[in-house]
Amino acid sequence: MRSSTRSIGHRPVRAEQIRSGDPFEISDGRLIHCAPTGGAGSGGNRLGASVVGWDPAVKEAGVDTGYSLKPTTLRAPDVAVGNVPDKPGWVKGAPHLAIEYADVGQDEDDLRKKITELLAAGTRYIWVVRLTGLRRVEVHEPQKRMRTMLPGQLLTAPGVLKNPVAVEALYDHDAAERATLTNLLQRHGYDDLDSVLAKGREEGREEGREEGREEGREEGLLRGKRDALRRVIELRQLGLTEKIITKIEECSDVRKLDQWFERALVASRVEDVFKRLPRG
Repeated sequence: MRSSTRSIGHRPVRAEQIRSGDPFEISDGRLIHCAPTGGAGSGGNRLGASVVGWDPAVKEAGVDTGYSLKPTTLRAPDVAVGNVPDKPGWVKGAPHLAIEYADVGQDEDDLRKKITELLAAGTRYIWVVRLTGLRRVEVHEPQKRMRTMLPGQLLTAPGVLKNPVAVEALYDHDAAERATLTNLLQRHGYDDLDSVLAKGREEGREEGREEGREEGREEGLLRGKRDALRRVIELRQLGLTEKIITKIEECSDVRKLDQWFERALVASRVEDVFKRLPRG
């Protein structure tokens, strides 16, 4: 999110005159200075990009991608989905979905202009995440009235995203983690976290039936829990090393495996998963 924008001149400017990394956008040849991003907007950008970028239907997504909507207009949504080619230079055309984070100091006139330009260029959905006052998301679509979505409601982008996105997942860490995990699991063939757990339980039952003994059923349950834990750590890219695999395989404490699994869902570092458990 850009905490503020302002005009810094009136000479006609073309997209090819702006270099990657320059803190500018262009609107009809008018140079717009993009100020540094505040903490809330910066964190929101990261969460939003993770949630929509890992949606199973998404093949291309980016942050601050520069779109040359026309020779004298260059816009960079905070998060873009669709039409983000892995090529140098400004992207021709527009993203399918654009997300903007509006925080303190937002230039509202320029934001309205940016929304109009993106929609005119072919963007199908624009979500403006409001970080001041009541947290909310304003939804813009071509030839439709803007509508406001509140926490607890779901955002949809048919034809762009497979899964609906909870409003709070675009700015709340825990909600974004859950949404991202669901997307990652679906990319690997699971419907959601419950299906992973169900697979672990089923493996436990199968193991028990094969062994025909109580210890066989118990070992099968442990194997299912170990497998689910390894998969979550791997899918969340926390760092599944041989040392950690060994640690998991050597654990025969169901309670400990369950707590490790719960931590793996939200931990930002793999070390946080295996902290010493409290007594009790």
